[in-house]
Amino acid sequence: MAVQRDNPYGAFNFRVTVDRFGGNADATQAGFQEISGLGMEVTEAEYRNGNEKENHVRKMNGIYKASDVTFKRGIIGWTDFYDWLKDVRQGSQSVRSNVTIELMDEARTGPVMTWILINAKPKSYKGATLNAKGGTDVAIEELVLSCEKMNLEKVEDH
Repeated sequence: MAVQRDNPYGAFNFRVTVDRFGGNADATQAGFQEISGLGMEVTEAEYRNGNEKENHVRKMNGIYKASDVTFKRGIIGWTDFYDWLKDVRQGSQSVRSNVTIELMDEARTGPVMTWILINAKPKSYKGATLNAKGGTDVAIEELVLSCEKMNLEKVEDH
């Protein structure tokens, strides 16, 4: 059963697994500093009957689409995401994968919310900005994934 809380969960405890890379939540695949863009949008179709007495449109639900999701991390020499993008670029037919993003509780005993990106694939990659003056800056790379569908699941035991 879900527990009612007065305080929201912190956004700093999360875990990412990718089916393409084994999908094992217990094995570290890559640490991310930031994930942004989780969302979806429902389009609306506007329609009006020609014999309507009032001069306004009806707004009916149309198709929906999931937003692109951006992942940022410090460069650690792990190139699997770049290799995945290379497969997309070269036209491989087996590039889609499910990506699971879990928001963890404070004790990291388990997830409290889970976002699943269905049939995700890399859309773009940006390498780090390199600057010799910034001696304390971390080299950050960015990967944008597009997906066909996003599911949101609430974990019931937290």
